[in-house]
Amino acid sequence: MIVEGLLTSTDSAGTINVAPMGPIVHGDFKSLTLRPFAGSTTFENLLAKRCGVFHVVDRINVIAEAAIRRLQTPPAMFRANAVEGFVLEDCCRWFEFEITDIDTSDERSVMTARVVHEGNRKPFNGFNRARHAVIEAAILATRVHLLPAEQVEAQLSILESAVNKTGGDEEVEAFRMLMEHVQNHYAGAATA
Repeated sequence: MIVEGLLTSTDSAGTINVAPMGPIVHGDFKSLTLRPFAGSTTFENLLAKRCGVFHVVDRINVIAEAAIRRLQTPPAMFRANAVEGFVLEDCCRWFEFEITDIDTSDERSVMTARVVHEGNRKPFNGFNRARHAVIEAAILATRVHLLPAEQVEAQLSILESAVNKTGGDEEVEAFRMLMEHVQNHYAGAATA
């Protein structure tokens, strides 16, 4: 099962990176399979430090902002218990992990991680259709360099309906921000 959430990792200087991540979860969160793209900040941090923290969150705007690198101010965090890393204060659950195996033979690496500590902050009450749509839009926004504009725009058009029908202010604003990012990307690509 793939669970979408946020991953925090640090570089050798201690700089914190917050990124969306959808790891494959094994054994009720006993281990994770992470698949960061080679060259991404998350990839480089996990390769260097071999540890991080995965978070189950219910704040969709933070996922959207992190997906397109618009996190102006990092969310509030505290130090992890068992690894050299940080836990988001506003998360539902967190899983501190250590990387046990890395395969970099493909553009999208495969990193196996063993969960060494976990914690709970608050109950997860679930997502409505709008929040699911924002997650899908955030995933599309991270792949604009891989997918043709027509395909992305067609999928976003379908997702927009769910946001407009079932979303509140947070979901509408997050979706608007992602749409703007996608439109700016393809407009810039057309003029280049």
